[in-house]
Amino acid sequence: MNYILIFFLIFITVIFVLGIRRAHVMSKKSVELINKYEYNKNSHELIEEIFEFISKDFLLSRILKKNNASLEDISKLHSKLMEWGDFRKYNRYVPITSFFNASALDYLLKHKADNSKTLTEKMMNHFHI
Repeated sequence: MNYILIFFLIFITVIFVLGIRRAHVMSKKSVELINKYEYNKNSHELIEEIFEFISKDFLLSRILKKNNASLEDISKLHSKLMEWGDFRKYNRYVPITSFFNASALDYLLKHKADNSKTLTEKMMNHFHI
């Protein structure tokens, strides 16, 4: 019985550490892109880097596949978020940070036909801005 509990505790600890590491990697990449493209926010290279990174992540890539999202979809959503959310608060910048969060990305892709103000307000509420 003790071995089962010890195994379960180790398993939960490993899952927790991997989750924290993934969150750190996502946050680090988001901040890196915010700083890198601070003065070139409409760059096509930015969109390509976002799409490439989220395509490699196991959770975000599943969301992309589920919603049949393409580079063009990410580009259109980025443009919509730029209309009303083109400001930075600490390490959060709605047009970039929104793509690195699973629930935010899923919402954006499911509601990509919505107007820019509605999408931006939803993302700002999501990130408590």
